[in-house]
This record gives sequence, structure tokens and C-alpha cells, in this order.
Amino acid sequence: MYSWHKKLAFIAIAGLSQLGISYTVYSQEPGYYNLGRTATEVEIAGWDIDVRPDGKGLPPGSGSVSHGEVVYEAKCAACHGPFGEGAGRWPKLAGGFGTLTAERPEKTVGSYWPYASTLWDYIHRAMPFTAPQSLTDDETYALTAYVLYLNDIVEDDFELTQSNFVEIEMPNKDGFFVDTRPDVKNTACMENCKDPASIKVTSAIKGITPLQHVEKRQKINETNTTSIEDSTSLETINQGETIYKNACLVCHGQGVAGAPKLGEKAMWEKRISQGIEVLEKHAINGFSGESGTMPAKGGNQDLTEEEVKSAVAYMVEKSQ
Repeated sequence: MYSWHKKLAFIAIAGLSQLGISYTVYSQEPGYYNLGRTATEVEIAGWDIDVRPDGKGLPPGSGSVSHGEVVYEAKCAACHGPFGEGAGRWPKLAGGFGTLTAERPEKTVGSYWPYASTLWDYIHRAMPFTAPQSLTDDETYALTAYVLYLNDIVEDDFELTQSNFVEIEMPNKDGFFVDTRPDVKNTACMENCKDPASIKVTSAIKGITPLQHVEKRQKINETNTTSIEDSTSLETINQGETIYKNACLVCHGQGVAGAPKLGEKAMWEKRISQGIEVLEKHAINGFSGESGTMPAKGGNQDLTEEEVKSAVAYMVEKSQ
């Protein structure tokens, strides 16, 4: 892992040199053409946050099931349900035992995941959804302990620590194994390769759900159109619906982190009264209020300001 990040830092700093940005060469190693420098331990530490099945990478800390329950109810239950059963389309965390051979298996932490390290790592790296990497190490230990408890893997008085972590055995620990078939370990020959100039790219995947091909609705209910201001075009509303479904639904569909749910007029009335420009500003730049937090662009920085504005227009049109 060290070698990978070392190369990453070299590439990044070498790129700066191409832009004419000055930098300091701290070392000159063979093969690096005297460009860039070796990443420092502090720089590597910012990326090196993974946890291995044997517990390597875990920081010092601890967390009890009871503490994890408090944190879970405050930061996780809105999406994953009070008992890990999943809310709406959010994934289930508990249950599903004995379903892996069924036609529709339920792959939860308890039924599917082979290592507790994966659970700790994912919570620490990506949760909660609206504020990833905001949890302390002790909160991560506590949440991990609580999710394990929801799956009957530990008792309610259990406290997870750095030292006892490797003692956790997941129910599906034997369900994963190294594939010994010879064809999975083939090495590229790198001979007689096809000329890149002869390869024609016919299509490219730009995202899981592309936003550029917006299908205009053929029939518009007159009741809905009467609430649209003259300054808001029908095309904007159509585009906004697509943006909403792909970038906003996860929070505004369930009311996650205090987000006003689409269509609930009481929750939107005060917000709409501030004016569309204020709503657009909060959606683009982010906003923290008494009822919750709105991350800038809903956490999707790939959206343009116009796309965000169209999503706001759509939500306002559907919620007034």
C-alpha cells in the first residue's frame, strides 16, 4: 500500500511541474527522472485508513453496544431502520440468515459479510451518508459493536476494542475463499497487441445514471402547471425531476438529516417563502439550520449550478 501511495504522490507533484508550479525536490530516486518527491508519512496517513481482516490498520479505541445504540439512533436509523431492517430503499444491515442460497438472498452484515474489519472500515470511511468520515474512532467502534449485536454476533454488554477485534467471527467467514481456477490468474502477454489507432470507441459510460438525456414528459397535468411561475420553464422542471431522482431522492424522499420531504407542503412552506434565490443558494453552497444540514450540491459536486437550480425548481413545484 505504501508503494501505491508513493507513486500517487509522485504523479500528483509531477503534474504540478507541468503546470509551471514550483515545488521542492526532497529526494532523487532512480527511475523518477528527478521529478517530484517521496510522499511524507503524514501525507500517506491521510490515505492509509483501510482495515485488514487481521485487524491491522485499526486505531486505538473502544465502543460498547449501548453507546453504539445511541449513536445509531441519532445518525443511522433514519436510513437503515431502528433495528437495521432498512428504511425505504436503503440497505438492510441485519437478518437474512440462511437466505444466501435462495432465489432472492438478503445480503446483510450478519448473513453475508465475512469479516468485521469490512464493517468498521466502511462505517469509518463512508458513513453517515450526509457527513462521511465525521465519526470519531470510538463512535465507529461503538456502531460496529451495535450492528454486530443486531445480528446476534455479540451480547448486549459487549465492548469492542482494538485488542479483541480479531476475536470476532462472522457467520459467513467460510463463504469467501481464494479462487484456485487457473484462468483467474492469467497474466497479460503484452505481445501482438491491437494497434490503438484502429480501435473505435462507439460509446462511453459517463455515470451509473446519465443526466444528459432527459426525456420530456408528453402529457402535463394542468393542475401541476398552474403552480409553476412564468420564469420557470417546463424544460427546467423536466430536467429537475431527473436530477432529483438521481441526486436528491435519497435525502428528500425519506427526510434524512432533516431534509424536507418532497410534497410535504407544511415542511416546504416556510422555506419557499424565503424566495427561490435563497433556496438555490442553500442548495448550491450548502446550509446548516436548526432542523438539519444541506451539503453543497447534495454532496454531488459533479452537478452544475444550473442542474441544482432545476432540481430546486422541481421540488418547489411539487411541494407548494
